Amino acid sequence: MSVLSQKLLGAMPGYGQSHEAPAQPQRPISANDRINVGMIGPGSRGKELMRQLLRTPGVEIAAVSDVYEPRFAQVNDLVGKKVPGYKDYREMLERKDLDAIFIATPPILHAECAIAAIQSGRPVYGEKTLGFSPEDCNRLVEMVTKTKQIFQVGHQMRYASWVQESIHRIHQGQIGEPTHVYGYWHRNDNWRRAVPDPSLEHLMNWRLYKETSGGLLEELGSHHMDIANWVFAEQPKTVVGTTSIAVYHDGRTVGDNVQAVLGYSKGRRMFFSSLTDNSLMADQIWIYGTEGSVQITSEDATFYRPRTKTITAASHSDVVQRGLKTGASYNADEAMPYRGAGERLGMKGGSEDPTLTACQSFIQCVRTKQQPLANVQVGYGSGMAASIGKHAVVEGRIRDIPQMQLA
Repeated sequence: MSVLSQKLLGAMPGYGQSHEAPAQPQRPISANDRINVGMIGPGSRGKELMRQLLRTPGVEIAAVSDVYEPRFAQVNDLVGKKVPGYKDYREMLERKDLDAIFIATPPILHAECAIAAIQSGRPVYGEKTLGFSPEDCNRLVEMVTKTKQIFQVGHQMRYASWVQESIHRIHQGQIGEPTHVYGYWHRNDNWRRAVPDPSLEHLMNWRLYKETSGGLLEELGSHHMDIANWVFAEQPKTVVGTTSIAVYHDGRTVGDNVQAVLGYSKGRRMFFSSLTDNSLMADQIWIYGTEGSVQITSEDATFYRPRTKTITAASHSDVVQRGLKTGASYNADEAMPYRGAGERLGMKGGSEDPTLTACQSFIQCVRTKQQPLANVQVGYGSGMAASIGKHAVVEGRIRDIPQMQLA
């Protein structure tokens, strides 16, 4: 383990080993019972999950764990009461009153914490990606398969109504055969957090260093890869790409931009681009089919149909148009970006938060003991691609992605 990883992990000794927490007896849970939740990693994403859990009836934030002690006071302010805090997540898992575990640590700890929580006998909501390495992904899938424990990965866009409706329509054939997915996640954000003490640099800015971060492909691209997997009903087979530090020469070792191409069967492709110095394309996905296209954003989706192309008897004769000798079918307007109106799908009731829906769905799965939509197989599809992809973009060569059949 590197010095950098040691600084990040702090009071979590023995990283990389399997820590089997004592299994706690699972109490029967009725539809009206309170669900006691333990949160591992109540940082920025962890607090967002807790905000949504506070909006979920019948849920109690019962305990939290983090190596950075100031988080505990932040949690108390958010929840409105004193919540027991633990620097070592294994101590928290020894509690007998926890019904479910949420994990929002840096990805390097996802698999270890999830496996320990499952071994303790609790359902788990684990933020993406599934694991930091291929070995992490495989071990977690093996554990969930072996125990049949409830596990949900944090791909919240799978729970957005307009995304679900879009995928349903695509699978019905409304854009013909989908062949390409283009994902963009451009930002005006250098990805650096303010650090109150220089000794906390690697703990607070773990995303900037390759030992603890899979970069933009892992943090952002995994969401779009999951949508592509859903569209194509399979996981990608290959990945190639590039990354660099083009703007923020501040000591980071992870690129401030990334571009990747993922290969699927039948020649289908997914392209992902992320910049941190220009937000023009922001967060959006374009799905191209043989008979139409779909644009999906974080708030809505719009279906576009291709304009009808007229073929005449003169199509293959020579004509002069705008000084160019060409065929009669030539039309300069066809080279312009499409500006017509599409069919827009909006949020249900005009307001919807996919993270809230994802959290509520997980709690319902805990009550009913059912596996979620965003299950461990779904997590494997994007997690394995991200763990291989982060090396492919640095190397600039095609890498094969280990396969597993998605649910």
